[in-house]
Amino acid sequence: MRLQAVLYLLLQLSFELSSCSHLRVISGTSLELPCLSPQFDSAEATITWIFNGKDISEQPPPSVRYKNNGLSLSISPVTPANEGQYACLVKENNIETIRMHNITVVASLDITIKVNQGSEVNLLCFLPPSSQVMANAHWFKETDGVRTVLNPEDDTVDNKRLNLLYPLDQDQTILIKDTVVEDAGIYYCESADGKRLSTINIIIEVLPTKPPFSCDKFPRAWEPCQDENSRTGEPMLQESMTEFSMKLYSYLRESYPSSNLLISPMSISGALSHLLLGARDKTRKAIEWAVCVPHDFHCVHFQMKKLREKLAGSLEMASQIYYNPQMNLTESFTHQSIQFYEAEPTRLLETSEENTQMINNWVANKTKNKITHLVDSISPNTQLILLNAVSFNGQWMVKFNPKPKKGLFTKLDGDLVKVPLLYHHNYMVAMTHVAQLKAQVARFALSGDSSLYILLPRSNTVADLQQVEERMTDTAVRQMIEQMKTTSPAFIEVTLPQIKLDDQPDMNILFKKLGLSSLFEDPNLCGLNFENSLVLDDVRHRAFLALTEQGVEAGAVTAMSFSRSFPSFTALRPFIMLLWSDLANVPLFIGRVTEP
Repeated sequence: MRLQAVLYLLLQLSFELSSCSHLRVISGTSLELPCLSPQFDSAEATITWIFNGKDISEQPPPSVRYKNNGLSLSISPVTPANEGQYACLVKENNIETIRMHNITVVASLDITIKVNQGSEVNLLCFLPPSSQVMANAHWFKETDGVRTVLNPEDDTVDNKRLNLLYPLDQDQTILIKDTVVEDAGIYYCESADGKRLSTINIIIEVLPTKPPFSCDKFPRAWEPCQDENSRTGEPMLQESMTEFSMKLYSYLRESYPSSNLLISPMSISGALSHLLLGARDKTRKAIEWAVCVPHDFHCVHFQMKKLREKLAGSLEMASQIYYNPQMNLTESFTHQSIQFYEAEPTRLLETSEENTQMINNWVANKTKNKITHLVDSISPNTQLILLNAVSFNGQWMVKFNPKPKKGLFTKLDGDLVKVPLLYHHNYMVAMTHVAQLKAQVARFALSGDSSLYILLPRSNTVADLQQVEERMTDTAVRQMIEQMKTTSPAFIEVTLPQIKLDDQPDMNILFKKLGLSSLFEDPNLCGLNFENSLVLDDVRHRAFLALTEQGVEAGAVTAMSFSRSFPSFTALRPFIMLLWSDLANVPLFIGRVTEP
């Protein structure tokens, strides 16, 4: 980095900052080049992007587009034509900042990985970006000149160690568990049409035998909260919940780029926090990172209990753990599970049919029959099932017109579908255009100190929807909430579709993306079972939300731009919903509607 200061007679001080990065990128993948921090914001600054000496600010090359008002450059897909030097020049007053990226485009990933015997290794492979992946990549292994076809989707006994992490996803990485010497060799990943995507040479090193694992050195009980009256505990959990919610939504929208989507981050966070009671060492750190709480936040369970109590007037929340009766749970976990989550761990029954009925009955009871079915069957080998249910019922503070009315909803592909409407010609609502999100936002007040936020992109296109979603960071959402609090409600014409969303995303894949793969393999749950013989078998989340004339009903089991003065808000095209607790200052549900 070079720093210059020049003093002129007019006492003008000029600084020039420059930095350079060198990147090797696989052809067909996506790339984002940062210029400055996304927090940089100045109306007086001018941003110029230069590619191989040519200004491309006005006419970027194909597959190149600007994000965050030019503060980053997105290239998708990367092609050999994108190879070269990219320079971002920012001028503000008398300060110039230059950041350069030298890009080399390669045909495929070619790396060597050295791994210890008995550990696990990720073999990276990425398909070219597309709206939908129709088939998984093909994997091969070559040893001594002999090429063998691998099938990571096969779940036979002989193939348990090989796992395709994200089926039908751009990320076609496979995981090899419990590596042995025979796993050494060269692995190839190819697309369905035979294009080489990655070549990975695996070297296996044999280490001395380790002593058997023991829970003796780990504490059984979760450490006590030393400062229950701390003023920082509650806002710390609120910030963690928002960050976790946006991280969840970001992962899920990548897996489901254009369909309806609904999750309750409150339910998923509650389930993981409950499991955190029994997690130790690396597993504890992994869960803490996943739910975005600091490692030294010993009061997390105490604060979760306070949060559940505060939300009791509008959101009912329940946790439960079912476990194999051959496993002995620790007394401390059972006691603290009841203390903090009002959940006494329950033993599984003898047959799959009994367990299936028991769990579905629990779900129906805790969601007030909004969700009556979560699992089809329970495997006899199941050791641990983790459940969390939330149920929300909020009434509109201003009622909609009870007369039935229908309208046309424009889908992402431009097709029109007739839907029943919620309509009011003179509805009291806060509405504004949030520039940071590039969306029209309306806040609808609900009973129970809650609000429904609807974020409406500029048009019904996938690009505009994705642009809003990309900007929905936890910081941006909190800023939106604060902005809407200062926006005075006004009487406007409101049109919303009556909808019922019932979604059950793949939580096993989501947990892996959250960095929790070890829960399914060899977690350290010494605080839950001192023999450390438990592994997580399955995770389910099902969420339900309805917009009706009465209000918003929701349940979950872990489950064109307008000006401010425009006197109407019409959500008859794809939009994003955020159900927010004003009392607890945390998100309860988040989702999108693309097909009502």
